[in-house]
Order: sequence, then C-alpha cells, then structure tokens
Amino acid sequence: MSQALNMSTQKSVHTITLSRPDVRNAFNDEVIAELKNAFLAVAQDASVRCVVLAAEGPAFCAGADLNWMRRMADYTRDENLADAGDLAAMLRAIYECPQPTIARVQGDVYAGGMGLVAACDMAVSVDTAHYCLSEVKLGLIPATISPYVVRAMGARAAHRYFLTAERFAAVEAHRIGLVHEVVAADALDAKIAELTQALVNASPRALRACKKLVQEVAERDINDALVRMTVEGIADIRASIEGKEGVQSFLQKRKPNWLI
Repeated sequence: MSQALNMSTQKSVHTITLSRPDVRNAFNDEVIAELKNAFLAVAQDASVRCVVLAAEGPAFCAGADLNWMRRMADYTRDENLADAGDLAAMLRAIYECPQPTIARVQGDVYAGGMGLVAACDMAVSVDTAHYCLSEVKLGLIPATISPYVVRAMGARAAHRYFLTAERFAAVEAHRIGLVHEVVAADALDAKIAELTQALVNASPRALRACKKLVQEVAERDINDALVRMTVEGIADIRASIEGKEGVQSFLQKRKPNWLI
C-alpha cells in the first residue's frame, strides 16, 4: 500500500485519499507519480462509476513539498521541464479520467493543490477552508495548473487571484465557480454521498459521454501544445533569477530581495 495515498471502493464509488497530513498533503515527485498511476488505473476499472479525491488532516493540499522544492531550487531548465511534465501528466490523468470525479475539500488548498481541485469535475468544500494561488510571492507562476484553474474559476477571477496571491475563503471560491458547494464540516460527507448517489444512479455510458462532451465544447482543448506551453513556462521561470530568489527566500524564511 502506498505511503502517500489510501484507496478504497464502496458501492462503485472509488475514493483516493491523500494521506500525508504531517506535511499538509503537499506533493513531491513520488506523490505525483502515485496520483497519476491511481487515476490511470481506475480509468480502466469498468466497475467504478465515480471517483472521490479526498485528504486527511487539516489541509487538503498545500502544493509542493518543501524538501521537493529544495531539490528543485538547483534544477537545470531540462530538469525543470521533466519535473513540470510529470505534474502536468498527473493533472491530465485526473482531468481525463473517464469517470466523474469529485474533490472532497476538508481543509486549506494552496498553489499546486488548486490544480487538484480544478482538475476534478466537481468540488465540495468545507466552509472553513481557504484557497491561495501563492506562486508570484515566490517569483513563480501557476503555469502547469493554469489550464484547469482558469477553466474552473474563469479568466476574470484568475486575473485577480493569480496576480495578487491573495488568500480567499470558501465562500469566494464558490462565488467564482472554483467549488460547487460549501458546507459545514459535519455536512461534508452527506453532500459527497448525495452527489455520488446521483452519479451512480445515472447511465455509466452516458456519464462518460457527457463528461467528454463538456471537455470537447469547452473554450480550449487541453492538448499537447497547451501542456507543453505551460511546462516550458514554469521551467523558464523556475530557472530565472527571480524564480530562484523567490524559492530560496521562502525556504530560508526570509523576504525576497524584490521587497522594499
């Protein structure tokens, strides 16, 4: 069994749970690979009618693991391309999973974690969760997750929250469309059960066809060219002077040199 993920299936509902609460479910290259493989595997299981992406502990996902960030700080551009490509492949596996997917957001979501929520078809959040696209504070950009996050919250909201790196509440995440429902913590499982039951009651073939329909008529295909552009975007800025300074200042718990 994976150290990073727990998986279970009950009545055709498959749940994939991030289980690294001690690091706020932040991901590294191993977690990314495990998530990708988990979604690719369930995609082949005709007995599964829908998938819930959940997490343990106070945070849903805090983005990149600090130790992983320390390794990335000295990556060459080619290493950054490969690394970002792995993240892109994981997000795409979630997005293209043929079964409907639901993010069960029980806590805070930061940076790359926003991509996990946005790549799912639906998201239900507790009312105490907060959200943040913090990349520009580190001299980076949310490039790899952007195709999914912009689709979820819309370009107008993305202009604000990508650029300001503001922390915003679940009610605002709901207002801009990032999440579909906001509930009290003690009502979270009941709302997830309500949605999964609706999905289980529907025609499996129709569900898959309907999901594909939405993706095909959305504003822009998430294709190889778009994914390549986002991978190159994050690789370039990670390797830049400000990108390196931002990450190093964060890891060293000091202010970046552009703050005056």
